[in-house]
Amino acid sequence: MKLIKPYTEILTPINGEEILKILEKVARTCYKSEDKITNESAPKLVKALIERGHEAMIEFFDITVKFVCDRGVSHELVRHRIASFAQESTRYVNYSKGNFEGDLIFIIPNWITLPEGIHTYDGLCTQDCTINNWLHIMNQSEQSYNTLIKEGWQPQQARSVLPNSLKTEINIKMNLREWRHFFKLRCEKAAHPQMRELTIPLLEELKSKIPIIFDDITY
Repeated sequence: MKLIKPYTEILTPINGEEILKILEKVARTCYKSEDKITNESAPKLVKALIERGHEAMIEFFDITVKFVCDRGVSHELVRHRIASFAQESTRYVNYSKGNFEGDLIFIIPNWITLPEGIHTYDGLCTQDCTINNWLHIMNQSEQSYNTLIKEGWQPQQARSVLPNSLKTEINIKMNLREWRHFFKLRCEKAAHPQMRELTIPLLEELKSKIPIIFDDITY
C-alpha cells in the first residue's frame, strides 16, 4: 500500500501572450477590426470581452490538465458538461499485476497529517486512533482486493471493495470559458476541501501563465 498527496499537471503547452493573440484574432473577425491589431492590443481586448460577459470568444483555446486525486473527487470532476475526460479504469487495470504488484495507491485526505516520511502502511504508525483506523481500512481493502483477484475475480468485480480514497488519474480538457466556470465553482469555500486542495493551486498556476483570463476569479 502506498500513500500520496493529490496533484495536478498541465499537459497543454502554454504561451500566455500567444493565447491572447489567438483570441483577439477570433474576436476581431466579428467586428472586422483586424486592422486594429498591434503588438499590445490583445490583453486590452480580451479583458474587455470578459468584463462585458462576451466569453464565447475565449472558447477558442483548450487546456488539458491531469488530475491525480481520489475517486470521490473524480466523481465531482466529471459532473462538468463541456469537457472531455480520460480516466484510469478500475475495470481494466489489474492492481495485483504489472508495476503495481498488489500495491494499491491511496490519496491522503488533507484533513489528516501523517508522520514525516510515512508513505507506506506499516502497522499502526501514529498516535491518532482515527488516523490509524483510516490506515487500517485502506490496508484491509487492498488485502481484500488482492485476495479476490487470486480467487478468480476479474478487476471489474474485485473493485467493489475499493474505497473512495483509491488514487485515480483523470485527464480533463476544457476551453478557457469552461475552465473559468470550473474554478468559480470548485475554488469557492463551499467546495469540498479535497477539491480546493487541487483547484486553488491550479488556478494560481494558470493565472501566472496566462494574463487576464483568470485574474478576476477569487476564492
